[in-house]
Amino acid sequence: MGNKKQDSDVEFIQSLSQILKANDLTEIEVSRAYGENDVLEVRVARQMQAAVAAPVAAPAPAVAAAAPAPSAPAAVAPSSDPADDPGAVASPMVGTVYLAPEPGADPFVSVGDKVAEGQTILIIEAMKTMNQIPAPRAGVVKRILVDDGSAAEFGTPLVIIE
Repeated sequence: MGNKKQDSDVEFIQSLSQILKANDLTEIEVSRAYGENDVLEVRVARQMQAAVAAPVAAPAPAVAAAAPAPSAPAAVAPSSDPADDPGAVASPMVGTVYLAPEPGADPFVSVGDKVAEGQTILIIEAMKTMNQIPAPRAGVVKRILVDDGSAAEFGTPLVIIE
């Protein structure tokens, strides 16, 4: 009997995934109640690559002008637009950024901290849900590009990890 419930849950999650793709959504979160103390809570999410047209065009002339010095473009590009930095961690959703787990608490990370892949680096509140944003790779936090309580759009660079 439990196996039928598990099969039903798998089908339910697969259908949520199909809905996510078909409607070009980034996240679906639902609860399915089987009884008083038997609830399935599911969150299906995907990360999408941000297409940033305007900021990409702006650094191009600076790189072309600095072409004679091979090391100059690498040094100039990260400071001109954080979104172009290879270590930039982009926001996977729209919401409010929180750098600490609660008001008055120490921040998840500070500049210079070493982080492990998967470690929570900040929280984004979206639709009254706190979403932990993990480090996509291990490294050192070089810059924090957002302020606590600030709004973030999809694809907004949040932190630079190198």
